[in-house]
Amino acid sequence: MSEFSFANLTPDFILDAIESVGIYPESGLLALNSYENRVYQFKADDNFRYVAKFYRPYRWSDEQILEEHQFAFSLQEAEVPMVAPIKRGGDSLFHYQGYRFALFPSVGGRQFEMDNLDQLEILGRYIGRMHRVAGTQQFKHRPTINCQDYLYNAKDALLKSQLLPMHLETPFVTILEHLIEKTEQEYQQVEQIRLHGDCHAGNILWSGEHLMLVDLDDCRQGPLIQDLWMMLNGDRQEQLVQLDTLLSGYEEFNTFEQRQLNLIEPLRAMRMVHYMGWIATRWQDPAFPRNFSWFATDKYWEQQILALKEQFATLHEPALRLIP
Repeated sequence: MSEFSFANLTPDFILDAIESVGIYPESGLLALNSYENRVYQFKADDNFRYVAKFYRPYRWSDEQILEEHQFAFSLQEAEVPMVAPIKRGGDSLFHYQGYRFALFPSVGGRQFEMDNLDQLEILGRYIGRMHRVAGTQQFKHRPTINCQDYLYNAKDALLKSQLLPMHLETPFVTILEHLIEKTEQEYQQVEQIRLHGDCHAGNILWSGEHLMLVDLDDCRQGPLIQDLWMMLNGDRQEQLVQLDTLLSGYEEFNTFEQRQLNLIEPLRAMRMVHYMGWIATRWQDPAFPRNFSWFATDKYWEQQILALKEQFATLHEPALRLIP
C-alpha cells in the first residue's frame, strides 16, 4: 500500500472537519509536536481549548482506535488521570473526507521530572491503578509487544530503506543480528496486560500537585514492566533507587513479580531497534527527513553501532534486583 500523504490537511480542511462535529474554532490552529499523526490545539467559541488529532491512515483500524478510546474511558472511570477523547453524539472517532480524527480536552502542565522521587512515587501509584484496571480484560484488536514486530520487521525496514551507508552496513548488520538473537532469547514470556505502551516523560504532565497521563496511541498488550522501565535512567545504583521508589507506589494498588525485571534490557533493546525501523518506514513522509535529518548521516549510524554493542553487552549482565 502506498504511503499516505498528509498534504491535504490544510488549515481550511482541518477547520471544516472540526466544524463537521459541531465545534467551531475561533482561534488559529497551533500544531503540536507529533510525527506519527497530526495534532492541533485551538480555542472554540464555547471558550474551551481542544486538541484535534488526525490519525495516520492505514496504521490502525477503526476497531483498534476505538479500543484505544475505550481503554482511556475505562481508566477515567477508575479515577486514573488519563486524558480521554471527547464524545459528540455518542461517538469519539470521527470521519471527514477520508481522514479520521478525534478531539481531546487541552490540558496544561510541565513535563514530568524523572529525577524527582516524589513525582516518581506518585507516578508509580497511578501506573499501579492503571494496570489494575488494564488486567481486567484483554485487547481484542490492538497488537502485542513481540519480537517479530519490534526486531525482525524493524530490521527489514532498515535494510529496505537504503538509508544505511554502504560502508557501515556490514558492522551494523552484524551487531544488529547478534543483538536480535540475544534479545529474543532473553524476552521471556510472562503474563501480558493492556498497557499505555509508550509511558515516557514526554507523555506525562505535571500541573500543581497533579499528574496527568496522555497519549494512548501506542497502547497494546505486553508485560507490565513496559510502563515502568522508561522511568529509569543513570547508573545501576540510581536506577535501583528509582525502581524502588516507583514500585513502593505501584504495589499500593497492584502486585509486582520480580521476574518482570528480567525484561527491562530486552525491552530496551527492542525499543532501540523498533525506533530506527519506525523512522525508516516513515521516511517518505516529508516531516521525517525535515525533523530527523541526522538519520541519514554517517555519524548517526556510527553511533548506533556503538549503542547496539553496549546494549548487547548489557544483555549479558545480571538484571536489576531489589532486596526484599
